Parts: sequence; C-alpha cells; structure tokens
Amino acid sequence: MSNCTPVVFNNTVLRDGHQSLAATRMRTEQMVPVVEKLDGLGFGALETWGGATIDSCLRFLNENPFDRLDTLKKLSPNTPHMMLLRGQNIVQYTSFPDDVVETFIQCSANHGMDIFRVFDALNDVRNIRTAVHAVKKAGKHAQGVICYTTSPVHTIESFLKLGQDLEAMECDSICIKDMAGLISPSVASDLVKGLREKVRIPIVLHSHSTAGMAAAAYYAAINAGVNTVDTSIAPFANGTGQPDTLLMQSMLETSPRKPEYDTKILSELGEYFKQVYLELDAFTSPKNEKVDADILVYQVPGGMMSNFRNQLKEQGMADKLTEVMKEIPYVRERLGWIPLVTPTSQIVGTQSMLNVKFGRWKMLSQPVVDILLGKYGKTPGPVDPELRKKAEAQAKQESIDCRPADLLEPRMDDLKKQLAEANLPVNDDMAVLHAMFPQELKKHVENKGKPVAAPAAPKAATISKNERQQARQYAMTVQGNRFEVTVEELN
Repeated sequence: MSNCTPVVFNNTVLRDGHQSLAATRMRTEQMVPVVEKLDGLGFGALETWGGATIDSCLRFLNENPFDRLDTLKKLSPNTPHMMLLRGQNIVQYTSFPDDVVETFIQCSANHGMDIFRVFDALNDVRNIRTAVHAVKKAGKHAQGVICYTTSPVHTIESFLKLGQDLEAMECDSICIKDMAGLISPSVASDLVKGLREKVRIPIVLHSHSTAGMAAAAYYAAINAGVNTVDTSIAPFANGTGQPDTLLMQSMLETSPRKPEYDTKILSELGEYFKQVYLELDAFTSPKNEKVDADILVYQVPGGMMSNFRNQLKEQGMADKLTEVMKEIPYVRERLGWIPLVTPTSQIVGTQSMLNVKFGRWKMLSQPVVDILLGKYGKTPGPVDPELRKKAEAQAKQESIDCRPADLLEPRMDDLKKQLAEANLPVNDDMAVLHAMFPQELKKHVENKGKPVAAPAAPKAATISKNERQQARQYAMTVQGNRFEVTVEELN
C-alpha cells in the first residue's frame, strides 16, 4: 500500500457510538432518518449490529434485532455492514455449541451482514476458529481481532504472533481492538509496522477516546500504514466512544492519506444526532464525555463505562465508584491478566463490586468461577492457584484445559423443540435468539407491536417488599452489558 493511499474510515455511530455513550439505547426509529445519508458518505463499513445491540433490542427496546438489521440494510445497501461477534460466546457471556454459532452466523449473513469482526475476550484463538470458518463458508468477510491490553504478559511480540495466527486461520483482515483506549501513539505505530511486516492482510485500528489518546494513536497508525480506522459522529463520539469523524479528518488536513468525507453532510448528521442524544439523556453522563487518564490504570472499556456508572447508582453504590475501579486491576491480575472486553470486563467489574461490597473473594460470581475453571478458555497468564481451588470447591468440579466448546453438545434441534413447546415460531432466527436470550425473546413476542414506555432516568436502587422476600440470598448474574445484584437488603 502506498503512503499516499487515503486511509479508510469505518463509522460506528449506529452501534459502538451509542453503546459507549448512551448504554446502547438508540432505537431503530432514531436511526432510520439518517441511514441513507450515512450510506452515501462512502465509509469502509457501517457498524450496525452485534455487541450489546442484540441484547438491548430485546431487553429494553422491544425490537427484533434481525428486523433492525433488515431495515438498516435496506436503507444502506451500498456500504458494507459490520458487526461485533464474541466468538464462541456469539453476543452473550457463555460459550455456545458449534452448531449454534454456525447457525447464528448464517442467519446474520442471510439478513445482510457483510463483515464479522470476531474476537475472544482472552485472545484464545481456539474460541474464534468455528466462527471464522462459518463466516468464510457463508461467503462473508471474516475479520480476526487482537484485543489490545497492557500487562506483564502482553507484549508487541505476543500480539504479532496472534496476528500471524489469525492470518493462518484465513481471516480476511485483522482488527487491533483497543477497547479501553489504552494504546499510545508510539505503540500503535510499532504494532501496525510490525503487523505489516508479518502479515499480508489489511489492518484496522479500533480505539476509544477515554484516556484522550485515540485520535493521536490513529494519526500515528495512519502514518505507519494502517488501512482503516473506526470513527463515530459526535455527540456519540469522543469520550468513551471513538474519535469523531470530522475531528479525525481535520487532523489529517495536510496528510497525503487524508480521506474526503463530505463535511457538510457530516455536520448535518452531527446536528441530527445531537437531538437523539438529548432524547437519550437518561442514559448519558457528562463523565463519559470527558478524558479520564485514570483509565490507563483501570482499563475499563468505553462500552462498559456508561453502563457501569448507571448500575452502581442502581445498586446504591454510586459513592463507591472509585473504590470499585481501584479493585479492578487487582482482580484482573488474580484472574490471569485477562483483557477487559465483553464479557470479561463486566465479569471483572462485577467481581470488583462484590469485593468492595462484601470483602475480597467472600463471594465469587459464577462467571469468575467459570474463568478460574477454564470454561472461558486459556487465560494469558496463570490464575491465582488458591482462587482456582476455591472455585473448584464451589463448583465441585476440576478445571479444564481443552477448548470449552468441545464439551458442549449440539443444541439446535433441542432449541427448536423448546420453541415449539412454547408456541413460538420455529426457525433458525428464533432458535439462535432463544439460545442466548430466552426470557427476553418470549417477552418480545408477547409484547410485539406494543409501544415502549419512554425511559425514566436511572434512580438509586429501590426494591419492593415482595422483591425483598423473593431475594432470600445474595445472587449474582451477569446479563447483557450490565451486572445485576439481587439482595435481601439492598437499600
């Protein structure tokens, strides 16, 4: 690639933009008026799906996520659509059998998805192989992911080796996914240069402006030869989101690699999204819009922060945010220096909250137990041996070292049987949604066509007497991009 070839921008405003800054609450009807304008700008891809959007559609917005994809694809047929896929976890928190992963990808491709950005939270390539092969089989673009993080066990050399593994797996491109905005300009440059020497496929850089370095890191990566970067549109940009498109284009003003995206249209889009941002003010926070250098220590991803503050407030722990954040690096180290990206970021964040609320390791959440048992895959570093023993005792089983999905039986036939027994439509689309979000899907079908109430501003936790009676013991579940704690006495 010539140093004069314009860099390509992907646009994330319809997925990561509002996931990072408004808790993934943008509705399809709020997207529709501007999708054709986005399509006309000539972006490398529009990120329209995946991540937490599928959960949010069902859980909060009473939308069928496949209907959203159909609508957006129809309105923007000229730009490739891109989604974020959590490998063997699909868009959930636990591993699914290969047949469910393969069917989900085929369904998504049938509805028009073009680029599947496939990652594993632990950078365990065993957990993305099935998904990558399924994408290739569907005739779509498989983008393998390097989840970027910093720790004693994460080095440039380890990331370059991962990039080579992804190319050997026949990925069509590689994304450096800097989910917490940690990558510095110098590291971005070195990593891109190193990958360009080691692999022949295109390289994408994805970052967040949380720590204030993303735009500068993009600039350095562009000078180093990166093919594509992810940008969004303010106010669903910057802060915990991706750099703004206009900002990034302006930074390249005299660069031979400056792309030419219509600034007038971008300004019009910005004005429109300002109104949408106001409509979603119950889920936005000025704190998410600011640069926070502390993130370099805590490493919490942008997509988690807007939710994390809301959930702590809901649990009556808004005043404990700093204490919980300081606990995160400690928990992360004990769990084998795992990168913090969905689902591990929420799992580590939840365990940190439990440690602060009840004392260190007094209560292990089930996902933490599963990580310690190897059920999420191989951790980058060794886990704390005493914690592993505690997890084995709690689960009454030994840890594993095989690919977690190897222990799972096929489920598609059983899922369709469950749909039939519940008098729900029986097809592949419904089956894969039922596999991940059974209660939410059932509720959506029952309420389909009914209006969704306007969102109320998040409040401190208030639990009715009946709910307290039902919550007889402390329980932890991790759902979507949030944690939920049910306790006997929460107020």
